[in-house]
Amino acid sequence: MDIFLIILSVLLLVAGLAGSVLPFPPGPPFSFLGFWLASFTTYGSGFSATHILIALAAMVIIEILDYTIPAWATKKFGGSKKGVWGSIIGMIVGIFFTPIGMIMGMFIGAFVGEKLDGKELAPALKSAFGSFVGFVCSTAIKLIYGIATLWLVLKPIVSGGFDFVKNIF
Repeated sequence: MDIFLIILSVLLLVAGLAGSVLPFPPGPPFSFLGFWLASFTTYGSGFSATHILIALAAMVIIEILDYTIPAWATKKFGGSKKGVWGSIIGMIVGIFFTPIGMIMGMFIGAFVGEKLDGKELAPALKSAFGSFVGFVCSTAIKLIYGIATLWLVLKPIVSGGFDFVKNIF
């Protein structure tokens, strides 16, 4: 059962890392689930209820920030609601064209949204850049959480010399 939980935990943590950059799966919740599952294994037995609650609280805060940082940055750079919606639509369309397409789609969508709102070229570019900055900041926060939870789970496994692999064979 330990091996199954470790494998499932690591798969969830890796999905969490992917979800930190992509809109699906949701990165921090998957990372938290992987961390929580690992706590039921021999290698994760060092995680206390306090560790789990801190990881849960961090995940909730990060999920809230994930929705507020991009909108805040877009507004801070002079963006409108149309610019925010344009960046969201552009990001969704861009998903089908690699991660770079997602970022470009978000930028272009914000720009088009601002132009539809009647903004001139320079202010529209400025708010599009704001949506990009917000996306990068929220993505970085999610990646840090995902990497931290993965490291906390893998550290005792690796330092144990991968004894769990020996148990498989």
